Amino acid sequence: MQTIPIVDLHVSAEAPGPSVKQRVANELYQALTTTGFAYIVGHGIHQDRIDAAFEASRQFHASPLERKQSIAINAFHRGYMGMASSTIVTSSVATVRKPNLSESLMLMHELAPDDPDLLAGKPMQGPNQWPDWIAGFRGEIESYIAEVDRVARRIVHTIALSLDLPEHALEAHFARPTTFLRLLHYPPQPPAAPDDQFGSAPHTDYGIITVLAQDATGGLQVRPRGAADWIDAPPIAGSFVLNVADMLARWTNDRFVSTPHRVINRSGSERYSIPYFFDTDMEAVIECLPTCVGASNPARYQPVRYGDYLLDRLNRNYDYRKVAAA
Repeated sequence: MQTIPIVDLHVSAEAPGPSVKQRVANELYQALTTTGFAYIVGHGIHQDRIDAAFEASRQFHASPLERKQSIAINAFHRGYMGMASSTIVTSSVATVRKPNLSESLMLMHELAPDDPDLLAGKPMQGPNQWPDWIAGFRGEIESYIAEVDRVARRIVHTIALSLDLPEHALEAHFARPTTFLRLLHYPPQPPAAPDDQFGSAPHTDYGIITVLAQDATGGLQVRPRGAADWIDAPPIAGSFVLNVADMLARWTNDRFVSTPHRVINRSGSERYSIPYFFDTDMEAVIECLPTCVGASNPARYQPVRYGDYLLDRLNRNYDYRKVAAA
């Protein structure tokens, strides 16, 4: 039976040399060209920091509904999304299903008040909405974001090496990255729930990579390339779950696979997860990387501006955007 591989980044080691970095890159390449998923260990983030982020999420989701709704998601895609308010419509999993049985708080890249993109009102460039009624919430979450952001950048460097590119070859695309931190809560699904009711319906992610922290509840499943059945991605203590998203698959001319995944919470308990979506600048143009094309393997995709692609995906998946458009 196919399983999800474990890749050790060796961040905790002292200054890993080129041979270690290349070995890690080779292991990551094998995972992302087959399963499209990997467990990431040796990432250097202390468990206390991860635990604090989960506790902040639990406190937020335990807040009265009226308080959560006071920071409802806005046109900048920041804020609270209520239960069953997102519906999966993706490019690779076309079936429209019941709204997801989950709620979440979405936080994106933080912008200074005088940021020119914010002042210009550009799409997705706005202030975050913080639950100021929870003492210490913002500090804990911002500390977590800073840590997981470093891991995401290390993964991007490793991806570049895995594709026979210089370690920092992709860095310019992430000078002003588009990032999403989503604090997700999945209630237990009723035993009699229909088969097409999911905590998160089968989907692929939009952007470059997702770095996921999941609690001990379980429920995440993936369907690797060529597989007929879903396989479990059970929690592994101290690890993150990494997966390829659609734009990275496109960037690599489908060498890396953006794998469908879903969540079914039949544990009887509350489930919490914290995905961090690390994507390029909104203005970045994504075209197949030079080491991923050749005379016998031409580019399968035309260049696309990441921001255009992202907005199209968001507009098709979230109720609040459909209402605003109407």
